Amino acid sequence: MAKDPIRILVTGAAGNSFSLITLISYFLLIGQIGYALVPMIARGVMLGPDQPVILHMLDIEPAMEALNGVKMELIDAAFPLLKGVVATTDAVEACKDVDIAIMVGGFPRKEGMERKDVMSKNVSIYKAQASALEKHAAPNCKVLVVANPANTNALILKEFAPSIPEKNISCLTRLDHNRALGQISERLNVDVSYVKNVIIWGNHSSTQYPDVNHATVITGSGEKSVKELVADDQWLKTEFITTVQQRGAAIIKARKLSSALSAASAACDHIRDWVLGTPKGTWVSMGVYSDGSYGIPSGLIYSFPVTCEKGEWSIVKGLKIDEFSREKMDATANELIEEKSLAHSCVN
Repeated sequence: MAKDPIRILVTGAAGNSFSLITLISYFLLIGQIGYALVPMIARGVMLGPDQPVILHMLDIEPAMEALNGVKMELIDAAFPLLKGVVATTDAVEACKDVDIAIMVGGFPRKEGMERKDVMSKNVSIYKAQASALEKHAAPNCKVLVVANPANTNALILKEFAPSIPEKNISCLTRLDHNRALGQISERLNVDVSYVKNVIIWGNHSSTQYPDVNHATVITGSGEKSVKELVADDQWLKTEFITTVQQRGAAIIKARKLSSALSAASAACDHIRDWVLGTPKGTWVSMGVYSDGSYGIPSGLIYSFPVTCEKGEWSIVKGLKIDEFSREKMDATANELIEEKSLAHSCVN
C-alpha cells in the first residue's frame, strides 16, 4: 500500500547574492543550503524511494517572488514522490501539521558585529520559530536545527517550546561527522562506506572534537581500528582534528561561499538515520540534549555518538575516554556553557 505523505518544513538562510535582504531577513529559502536541500528531499534522498512528501517552505514577504520561483522549479522537476508544495510567508501555514522541521534559517554574523549581537538576533528568531512549531506542528514533530550557532539555537528552541519532547529537537553535527569519515577515507585510500564510528563531540564550532579512538575500517580480513591502520597518532591528534574543525572555513576560502551541498546532504543523512534507523553496529553523531552522559552537564545540546531505532535516538554508552579526549570534550562543553549564558542574557 502507498504510504501517506510526510510533511517537511524547510526554512532557509540567505545566499551571498541577497546580502541586502539578509540584513532585514531571518530566512530566505533560496539560500544555498535550502536550495540544495529541497530537491534532495523531493527525490527521496532523505526518507527513501517509497516515501511521498509534501514540502513546506517558509520565507518573508520581500522574498515571496523568489520563493514562488523555487516552487515552480520543484513542480517542473516532476518528482514522483512530491505530492504538494506550500510556499508561504505565514509561519502558521508553514508549520501546520509538519512532521519534520529543518531549520536552516538564522541570522549570519556580519563584519563588525559582536558575538552578542548575533546571538541576540538568533534568540529572537528561534523564540518565534519555537512558538509556531509548538502551536501548529504535528504532535511528534522532529526538529533539526542547521543554522549556526546550531547547538545553542536548538537549545533556545527547546526552551521556548516546552511541549515538544526534548528528544525531538536536535542540531546538525552530521556534516562534521561526514567530514571526519572523508578525511580517514582519503588518508587510508579506502571507500568511505568502509569507515565507521567516528565521533563528533560537543559544539558545531572550531572547538568540536573529532574522535577516532573507537572508529574502525572494514577490510578483507575483518574490521580493524582506524588508529592501527593510520599508525600515526601525531597526525590523528593534530592535523586530522584541525582539518575537520576548520573545514567550513577552508571551503569558504576556496569557493567564496559556505558549505551548501555537503550541508544539505548531511541534513538528509541526519533525518534518514533518525527516522529509519542506523545500521546495526554503527553509530552517528547528533547534537542532542545532554542527560549527563560522559560527564557532560545536562541542559546543553551537545554532540554525542548515537544509535537510532524506530524514530528514537539513544546515546552510545560505556565508551572509554582517555585523558586527551576528556580535555577536548570538556573544552567544547565549556564553550557551550558560555553560549548558553550569552543566549539567556539576550532573552527579553
